[in-house]
Amino acid sequence: MSSSSPGPDRGLLFVVSAPSGTGKTTLVERLVQVVPKLAKSRSYTSRAQRPGELDGVDYNFISRPAFEAMARQDKFLEWADVFGDLYGTGRGDTEARLVSGTDLVLVIDVQGARQVRTRLTDTVGIFVLPPSQAVLEERLRGRCEDAEPAIVRRLAMARSEVSAAGSYDYVVVNDDLDRCVAEMAGIVAAERARLGRRQRVVEAVSKTFDVRTKTSL
Repeated sequence: MSSSSPGPDRGLLFVVSAPSGTGKTTLVERLVQVVPKLAKSRSYTSRAQRPGELDGVDYNFISRPAFEAMARQDKFLEWADVFGDLYGTGRGDTEARLVSGTDLVLVIDVQGARQVRTRLTDTVGIFVLPPSQAVLEERLRGRCEDAEPAIVRRLAMARSEVSAAGSYDYVVVNDDLDRCVAEMAGIVAAERARLGRRQRVVEAVSKTFDVRTKTSL
């Protein structure tokens, strides 16, 4: 993904990917709580709501026909079929928030991230690794959300997804939630401090030095 910086008024788009069960959603939810002026992008999905999930908060839950209609109308920045369920990022929603100056975190899988990269060059990619395959398998089984065939599919997919980590700008390992969140917060801070984002600050401060120099003379 591109490491170039967007204009100072446009929001940053952080794209976070990880194998299923790595804890990326929990990480991002904690991240937006501790980092000011950072919001989680809310995806659309055709899957059924899980216990505790709220429509319009966790996801925009829509029917499969409605999702497919949006896809045909090119209303998604990216979309993917993940184990039979459709997930997508609204193009208009995302663009409007970035134009308003909001920094967004987009949690999507590897194939979705590739689609975003082809449409938006100014993205910051963060890949979250599990500590090991054994830990990932333990987490998947501990969730008690999937039957054995689904767990096997997710583990097989994880091997492919881990191989894509090298195409991201940053890699973090979720071996400790607090430490990992702090590391991701540091990435956000570093990207916000890039010269392209701070050019106006540099110019403003430089002018004060020019004024002082002229006054002292």
